[in-house]
Amino acid sequence: MPFELGACGYLLKDTPRNKVIEAIRGTMTGKSYVDPLVVGKLLDHVANKQEQPSTLITAKLTEREVDVLRLIARGLSNSDIAEKLHLSEGTIRNHVSAIFSKLDVSDRTQAAILAIRHGLDQS
Repeated sequence: MPFELGACGYLLKDTPRNKVIEAIRGTMTGKSYVDPLVVGKLLDHVANKQEQPSTLITAKLTEREVDVLRLIARGLSNSDIAEKLHLSEGTIRNHVSAIFSKLDVSDRTQAAILAIRHGLDQS
């Protein structure tokens, strides 16, 4: 899947121009866009991946980093996370950088997929 290679979104070739522009603008602000017609396949792919116990992920992160990762998995931006956790956006950026480093991922999409695989988006 393209997301494993660092993609931030997935559009079909017949996606309307306004949706392409919306998706590009969204990815520039840290959001991801997946065409609704592809979501089912993406979820099947994620569900079929071999899962590690979430304790292996959470053991690598501080409690606050786990909180931030959960919110990343829910699609929140840094500013939304900062507001929800009553922290500065700079502090959230620091937590996100630490999460990427500790989980050996290079972007929000990879971190979110990893969190979703381990059920961290549900709690």
